[in-house]
Order: sequence, then C-alpha cells, then structure tokens
Amino acid sequence: MAAPKLQVSDDLLICNACGTQFPVTASSNKDECRVCDDPRQFVPPEGQIFTTLREINQRGFKNVWWQDKENPHVWCVRTEPQFAIGERAELIQTVAGNILWDLITFLDQETVDKVQQLGGLKAIVISHPHYYSTWAEWSRSFDCPVYISDPDKQWLERTDTPGAKISLLKDVYTEILPGSGATAILTGGHFPGSLLLHWKEILFIADTIFSVPSATNPVPGKPGVQSFSFFWSIPNRIPLHPNDIFIIWERVKKFEFHTALGAFKGQDVRTMANEAERKTGGVKGRLLESCKIYVRAMGWTEHEIFTESL
Repeated sequence: MAAPKLQVSDDLLICNACGTQFPVTASSNKDECRVCDDPRQFVPPEGQIFTTLREINQRGFKNVWWQDKENPHVWCVRTEPQFAIGERAELIQTVAGNILWDLITFLDQETVDKVQQLGGLKAIVISHPHYYSTWAEWSRSFDCPVYISDPDKQWLERTDTPGAKISLLKDVYTEILPGSGATAILTGGHFPGSLLLHWKEILFIADTIFSVPSATNPVPGKPGVQSFSFFWSIPNRIPLHPNDIFIIWERVKKFEFHTALGAFKGQDVRTMANEAERKTGGVKGRLLESCKIYVRAMGWTEHEIFTESL
C-alpha cells in the first residue's frame, strides 16, 4: 500500500475563529461563518476573519504531538501557537488499526508523515460540528472514512470533494473498525448528534461532557465536588437541560471507564489509586455526582438523575 500523501486545497477559506474550511476562495468575498453565527459559538470582536492552509503554513504554525502518560497507545496532537478553538485530537492505536478522535484544522506533510510513523489511519471520528474543520483534507490525504453523526450532517462543508469519504452514524452505539474495541456513543446534548468515544476504559468526551478545574481536586470522591459540566454553548455559558444530561448518563453508564480525556490539553481526568476513589467509583462515579450537582444547581429538586447509582 502506498504511503499517504498530503492532499489539500491550500487556498480555500478557513474561519480564523472556529477553524471550519469552506468550499470558496478569497475571490468569493465571503464575510460570515455559519458556525460562528450559531448561538453555540461567537463572532470575535474584530469580526469574521478568514485565512487559508497556505497562510497558516507560511505563518509558522506547527502540529505538536505528545503521548498519553498512562496509555502509550494514545497520542495527542494540537496546533501551536493556538489556532481557532485550540482543541486537540487523539490518535488511538487499536489492534484493528488507528482511529483519530476529533480533528484539528492544520494539516501538512510533516503531520502526514508523523501519522504514518504511528501506523497510519483507518478511521476518523469527529465529536461535533465545531471540529469538522478540514475533514475533507484529512479524509483524502489518508484515504480513510470520517465518521460523524447523522443528526449533525447539515453542518458539514465540502461534501462534494472527490476522494473525501463520510460515514453517517445513526445508531446510539457503533463499533468503529471491527475488533478495535472502540465504540462511538451518540448522546446529543451540545449538538443533536454529539458523540463520545469509548475505548479500553477511556472515555473520550470532547465537549459533550466538559471537564472543569475542580476535576483536579487532590481529594477525589469528596462530596459536592464537581468534575464535569454540561453545556449547550460553552463560550456563551448556556447550560444543557437536565433531560439532556440524563440521556448522556443513560447512554454511557453501561461502560466502564477510569479516564476521561477532554477536548483540550490539560483536560485529563483520571481515577486515583486511593480508598476514596474506590468507594465512589472513580471517574465514572464523579461523572454521575457531577450530573446531580449540576441539575440541582439549576434549581431542580426532583429529577430521574437523582435516583441513579453505580
């Protein structure tokens, strides 16, 4: 099999705020981004500015990789200095082939070579529309399908790009690559089709479940400590309805997980090896506790979530 080769459209416009690539060039005089105009996102005070992959490359941006400190088969990558939202993607080395969870906008030959060094890509799974970014460039460069949820397909740009492959997830649970052990979970919430990914006791949460600063409290399992939040809009601080939070919990509770990896560098939440964690169920227990704290803080005194237990 031939080695992957970078295939990108250097001059298509990319939103500087969210990283979405559009099927038009500067000659189109494009001045708005439908992702940023949506109330889940925002237009920066300087207005809607567009760039291109060519400009990003010329400005010296680089993709930086690091290996997960506990699982050597998970590699993280983000663009530095920060571009657009600043999320990371995670490359998961499974026995059935590599899966990339979520996406970053910048793609260059150096990144293609690094992915090839790590074993290539068999599948890309993107949690929600804010990270669709340059999906078509990644798909055709690695000749692999990109999985997104069917409810969010209307947010996809460049759907007619030759060589770019999209697979729509419609079921609540979908195994990504037979035998990989990786399951995409359609929970909704942040978007109608927001996804999680579960693999080997790791829950990749993106923005579907948002880890918060108190998740690093050195005394895990302490009553009343919040580890996760749940937003319809993260930058605009619009919370999810308790019913949406309950659906997320219902769909994830059958899985065992001791680690939750969030959308950004530094958002790793891990079960600690101590008595308190064992008694309260570790990260999974903290997720359920966070659901209850969050719903209670919104003024709800009665809800199904309060009857849930591990």
